[in-house]
Amino acid sequence: MPKIVGIRFNPVTKIYYFDPQKISGLKVEDRVIVQTARGIELGKVVIPIRHVPVKEIKGELKPVLRRATPLDLIMAQDYKASEASALEICKQLVKEMEVPMKVVQASYSFDGNRLMFSFTSDQRVDFRDLVKELAKSLKTRIEMKQIGTRDETKAIDGYGRCGHRLCCSSWLTEFHPVSIRMAKQQGLPLAPSEISGVCGRLLCCLAYEDKMYAEIRKKLPKIGKRVQLAEGEGVIRGLNILKEMVIVELENQSYVEVSTEDIEIIKPGTQVKPKPKDREKPQPQPKPKYREKSKPRGRGKKQRPELFADATISEILKKKK
Repeated sequence: MPKIVGIRFNPVTKIYYFDPQKISGLKVEDRVIVQTARGIELGKVVIPIRHVPVKEIKGELKPVLRRATPLDLIMAQDYKASEASALEICKQLVKEMEVPMKVVQASYSFDGNRLMFSFTSDQRVDFRDLVKELAKSLKTRIEMKQIGTRDETKAIDGYGRCGHRLCCSSWLTEFHPVSIRMAKQQGLPLAPSEISGVCGRLLCCLAYEDKMYAEIRKKLPKIGKRVQLAEGEGVIRGLNILKEMVIVELENQSYVEVSTEDIEIIKPGTQVKPKPKDREKPQPQPKPKYREKSKPRGRGKKQRPELFADATISEILKKKK
């Protein structure tokens, strides 16, 4: 297995593997000079020398040239202090030349041979004239790098709605994909003001517990299922994922929160037998209207007309005639 050492160039950024070569005894927090694709840089050891599997290494390992000397640290600190003035010069030129960009950060290389400006813009920018003016003013090689809103917030720093320092500025070294599906799965309101961070994008913390919510949801019944519980039959209208409970609407339009152990899913097409106390008592049938017939007095004689309780006097007189 190859031998590596983990180097970080700026706080809360990605860790890169380098080949320590013949340099031994490198410890965490040691400063070293390394060879990168952009030239010579000053870095800090965050992972001591160790062996790793080949599959963890991506690309060719660059070498660690030497340990940093006190002179190297003084020179790097001097260039670091000059970044603020270089940033102000760039902002002033952008304003004068009316370039549609927002300059966020300036960073010198270890030896001062390169100065990189990070900026944000909503459109494609032609900054060739700006680079020429900056090179004349600052007497060094100029590079421009367009970044997104998340990288801008990471560089500026700040505090989130939770009251803590932003994750991207305090400990999050890489940005992970975040989707609106994660907010729906956690039952959060979908209003942009509720699920967006300082950068205006979806909160990074939505991805932290997404796996746990997905596992709990598999155990819970879906919303809209008909269930049978002690209070009677009802329909699931909501889920309390953290408590692993369901909110059920009963037939009397009241709501109860119960555990999944206290409910029974009603399969489609099945009828639930009502409990004995819930069975309806038979209602008495209405009595028919009173009706009386007169008995015949003998054979061959005319029978009296039938008298009805609901017949009128005029009808009776007509029958007698």
